[in-house]
Amino acid sequence: NTAVSMPTPPSAPSKPITQVWRPELTQLPRLHLARRSFRAGVRLLARVLIRVLAESLISGLEHFPRKGPAVIVLNHLGDTDTAILLAALPIAPEALGKVELYNFPVLGTLMEWYGIIWLHRGRPDRRALQCALAALAEGRLVAVTPEGRYTLTRGLEEGSPGAAWLAIKAQVPIVPIALTGSENASIYSSLRKFQRPRLTLTVGEPFHLAARPKAPGWLRAPTQEIMESLARLLPAEYRGVYK
Repeated sequence: NTAVSMPTPPSAPSKPITQVWRPELTQLPRLHLARRSFRAGVRLLARVLIRVLAESLISGLEHFPRKGPAVIVLNHLGDTDTAILLAALPIAPEALGKVELYNFPVLGTLMEWYGIIWLHRGRPDRRALQCALAALAEGRLVAVTPEGRYTLTRGLEEGSPGAAWLAIKAQVPIVPIALTGSENASIYSSLRKFQRPRLTLTVGEPFHLAARPKAPGWLRAPTQEIMESLARLLPAEYRGVYK
């Protein structure tokens, strides 16, 4: 979920690269009454669905800021991540989403109504980063998944530096959120068996990244710090390359 790429270990699957280029779609969502109302309705629906269809354990909400600006970072396991995030958090964050979903039937329209910052993955998407910066400048919360996709291994994959760049550039805190149990295979298998999957969401303590000289590779250390903050909140089997 970033416009700046980092080296990927040789054994790791390649990260996706957006094959379409639609920069005109990438804008900072206006928070007008209709959008605020839609977001409130979506959050209410998410709470109902999570309560009825799953067993959820939410912890660490005392660490979550009651107002922005801040960059929220989370590990990315599956389709249910968004639902539990919206159900648990007291504020609906801004989110970056892959532009490929814009033309997806129904889903693309719903994401537009919510107000997504459309992102072109795996290429320099400065427009998306500038929109995220503008959101932070307005005091909003911006959610980023540093892995850039659903993990293919259950555990954390190599993080990309977009979240670190945003937090340092805007001088705002990082809020780590760790999820477990929301892998697609686990969720859909449980639902087919009429079982309630067990989901957890853990909010860690916010922290600031130290500013660094912009030398080659200057975002590696802060990105490592972000990913390790997520790993500390996760069980060992979810830590992946950050064990």
